[in-house]
Amino acid sequence: MSDIVITEFMDDTPVADLRARHSVCFDPGLVDDRKALLEAVAPAVAIIVRNRTQVDAELLDAAPALRVVGRLGVGLDNIDLDACQRRGIRVLPATGANDVAVAEYVICAALMLRRAAYTASAQVAAGAWPRAELIGHEVAGHTLGLVGFGGIARRVAVRAAALGMTIVAHDPMLAADDPCWAAHAVTPVSFDDLLAEADVISLHVPLVETTRHLIDEHAIGRMKSTAVVINSARGGVIDDAALAAALRTGRIAGAAIDVFEDEPLPADSVYGGFDNVLLTPHIAGVTVQANQRVSRVTVDNVLGALDEVRP
Repeated sequence: MSDIVITEFMDDTPVADLRARHSVCFDPGLVDDRKALLEAVAPAVAIIVRNRTQVDAELLDAAPALRVVGRLGVGLDNIDLDACQRRGIRVLPATGANDVAVAEYVICAALMLRRAAYTASAQVAAGAWPRAELIGHEVAGHTLGLVGFGGIARRVAVRAAALGMTIVAHDPMLAADDPCWAAHAVTPVSFDDLLAEADVISLHVPLVETTRHLIDEHAIGRMKSTAVVINSARGGVIDDAALAAALRTGRIAGAAIDVFEDEPLPADSVYGGFDNVLLTPHIAGVTVQANQRVSRVTVDNVLGALDEVRP
């Protein structure tokens, strides 16, 4: 019987701080064993999850003593926030802890997709020499479009500026005269203008009703044929079928996709068979260093919140 249940992987070191003050069940296998998960959370006052554990009505009903949900990351679409609020349960994301990891992922993907020179290892090793086919574009002097301009997007902007890119962004939550635009040398634009101007489009929005399938057939139709799309935000922000069709017909030049509506992808995924697509398993925000930071911030958040709710 444990006070705190950890359902997915995290750095081991901060867990010792939890164990010094609480009984802890640290079992990353719980995310794939729903029955065991529901049994484990029955006495819990806190749970720590990543993005795969569904903190829904069923789990909350199974955990009547629950007071805190620690999120190893920032996305909250796997957590029923309304139900948690009704029950007085605090939901605490590790805001900012993996920003650098995601920003570096975006910049790396932008360079790889624009240059288009990194897909021929097997051919070169076999004696082929496809130089003409692998002549791509530089990022310097071209435009990066950031959809959403929160903490991660701002870190991307700093790195893109250092590479000589022009940066535009669309974020309806920020006023046009917000000082953050000038501070990062970023021009605020409408969504349609961003789609039309950007050579690299990177998504940095949460998954809510207004952003679901934000990148659909209509949006893709506004993009340059040489544009590339990077999604390290949430899978449902892109209409996968529409993007795959655009990639297949050459309507856009490439994509890097780290997050998907269904994870893992099915064996017959629409993204199979492309040589201009980079697919990664929801790993943009997870490096050794980011995992350490996220784990530390989450443990500190949970311990602080539990101290506040103690009688």
